[in-house]
Amino acid sequence: MVDRAALGAYAGYVLEDATIPELPNHYRGKVRDNYDLPDGRRIIIASDRISAFDRNLASIPLKGQVLTQTARFWFEATADICPNHVIEYPDPNVLVGRRLTILPVEIVVRDYLAGTTGTSILSLYKKGEREMYGIRLPDGMRDNEKLPETIITPTSKAFHGGHDEPLTPAEIVGQGLLSQEQWRTVSDYALALFARGREMARERGLILVDTKYEFGVDETGTIMIADEIHTPDSSRYWFLDSYRSRFEAGERPESFDKDFIRTWVAARCDPYKDAIPEIPQDVVLETARVYIDAFERITGQAFPLPDPAVPVLERVRGNLKGFF
Repeated sequence: MVDRAALGAYAGYVLEDATIPELPNHYRGKVRDNYDLPDGRRIIIASDRISAFDRNLASIPLKGQVLTQTARFWFEATADICPNHVIEYPDPNVLVGRRLTILPVEIVVRDYLAGTTGTSILSLYKKGEREMYGIRLPDGMRDNEKLPETIITPTSKAFHGGHDEPLTPAEIVGQGLLSQEQWRTVSDYALALFARGREMARERGLILVDTKYEFGVDETGTIMIADEIHTPDSSRYWFLDSYRSRFEAGERPESFDKDFIRTWVAARCDPYKDAIPEIPQDVVLETARVYIDAFERITGQAFPLPDPAVPVLERVRGNLKGFF
């Protein structure tokens, strides 16, 4: 595990903006910078921006590397279940993949009554809703309780800064967002991917609580998993050994997902309406440590620290010169 003292060398070591003028067709997402090459490949650079509440909160040292390498671990571990968009990894922060047309439905798979966002089942449940996403939940459930069965809670994919909206399977097909066959395929893929992730996480002493998947289609119409998979940004993990005692005591489960910084921000403002307060450097570095710890616990591998003397963007540019 990387200790706090070692992380001090990485204060300010962030990739906040991955703009590379020599690369074509730049699109900047919440976390990733994308470049579409003429031959149908897409360069995806994971920045260190951290996004929650539909906005960027801060930049966390080494976060982009953690996300790229965690997703790489899972893409390789699930390639037998579902095709993915990966072609190569020319840099620790960079994936080169097939350019897909992203399907307009985000698939969220859940095993527990949890969450903090407005579309989470816990938030809706606390408002008194029991029918959501085409599913009925029983009365009397407690925060962070195991659901009767694994469920899919799909939302509309907000492409241009909009808000995700809950959907039911009937709405997805009825509105023409996906065909019946596409919905069946992505549902089957999502449940199988989640089952693999849950099993492997448990072997590492973790609970995979929920996760989101984004699927796309290539030029032949083949559905593939895209973006990221089972990373600390796209998934919620809890520690298995303390879950039961903390749940029975009514305490929040131990985790290392994005709830760490979300909780800090939400305790100090309404993050959907107010300006985000400046996040102290010690909180930023602790968040970096949380991400690195997540990588090591999830993968069972030591996190390779880069040379802090070489700025991230300089290293990325160097490793991508062959694409200029």
